[in-house]
Amino acid sequence: MTKLDIKSYNLEQLKNELSQMGEKPFRAGQIYKWLHIDRVSSFDEMTNLSKDLRHKLDEKYEIITLKPEKVLISKIDGTRKYLFGIKGGAVIESVLMRYHHGNSVCISTQSGCRMGCRFCASTLNGLDRNLTTSELLEQIYQIEKNIDERVSNIVLMGSGEPLDNFENVTNFIRMITDENGANISQRNITLSTCGLIPKIKELADMNFQITLAISLHASDDETRKKLLPIANKYTIEEVLDACRYYFNKTGRRITFEYSLVAGVNDTIEEADKLGRLVSDLNCHVNLIPVNPIKEREYRQSAKQAVLQFKSRVEKYKINATIRREMGRDINGACGQLRNEAMSQRKEDLE
Repeated sequence: MTKLDIKSYNLEQLKNELSQMGEKPFRAGQIYKWLHIDRVSSFDEMTNLSKDLRHKLDEKYEIITLKPEKVLISKIDGTRKYLFGIKGGAVIESVLMRYHHGNSVCISTQSGCRMGCRFCASTLNGLDRNLTTSELLEQIYQIEKNIDERVSNIVLMGSGEPLDNFENVTNFIRMITDENGANISQRNITLSTCGLIPKIKELADMNFQITLAISLHASDDETRKKLLPIANKYTIEEVLDACRYYFNKTGRRITFEYSLVAGVNDTIEEADKLGRLVSDLNCHVNLIPVNPIKEREYRQSAKQAVLQFKSRVEKYKINATIRREMGRDINGACGQLRNEAMSQRKEDLE
């Protein structure tokens, strides 16, 4: 019999599970604490439960834990990149970034990705599978264990499209912000999407207080189609309408991510178009000098071009920042480390 993944149950779901087993509801709270505060790896460690209950739990459920297969530490800025093995033999990656305001972790939401964004290494080999809620949580738990420090900020911007794994990702948000667990503030969570319109609206209706980050990367549909295949399904105007809906529902300022690619979308004219496009929105523009990857031809914009682009966007009274490059010496682009590991495993099997 395949065991159920107990760490993926939120507290209410766990209460229902225990009720069906004939156990009292308070047992769910005890088990939840063992899993998400004490973070045990076996039922035998749950010492305030009877041996009989521990045995019943062990027969029906498993406790998913991830183990780092590789940890790379940047000599430039101390950024850490983690490679975790998951069920099925695939690997995923997470990144720890240290800032003055605390530790920020960028997690993967899928093994691979099917969105096909042209400058992203995560999508080169397509989608393997969605990550479970427990696998999302474990990326945070294991990194906290590794550094023996608390994570204060979470970015769902690693490999995968978060809204393509909607149920597990939203359950993760509920659980990682639960006061009975890690209790990280929703306001310290950013979810990045390439723009799945129906899911953006569904997320807005849940009224989470997280930051929504939109991978815009262009200010007209034709340019955007060259960079993001999803632009063939949803127009920029549809994306902006969804952003207005999200803001009206949540009151949370929108972030627009704009990867600057030399000769493609980094001119003054493009900056003017972007400024005019989003000037009526309560938003922030995050400019990202694109991380070069060997499988693509895109080049990073020159530093002067990035600064000029930022200055021009700010003339439209829009807050704009340039993302600080971190981990450049440890395969900084999303998906690079994972792709290398998967390629090596394939070679080893041949």
